Amino acid sequence: MAEVHAEMVANVWKVVVAEGDTVEEGDTLVILESMKMEIPVLAEDDGVVSQLKVAEGDVVQEGDLIAVIS
Repeated sequence: MAEVHAEMVANVWKVVVAEGDTVEEGDTLVILESMKMEIPVLAEDDGVVSQLKVAEGDVVQEGDLIAVIS
């Protein structure tokens, strides 16, 4: 099981995956927006998205849980 956390304060601009989706290492999970820059959040392991903790329009803080991959 791998937890994916936000690395900075940002807005969730786009959610690319859904719970139950199979992902591979390096796949984009969500795209964050901060200071007019788009920052992709990538899967760090292969697996299935078992929990998705954000939605488009949410604001995340540094360290917030974005997703769990199992």
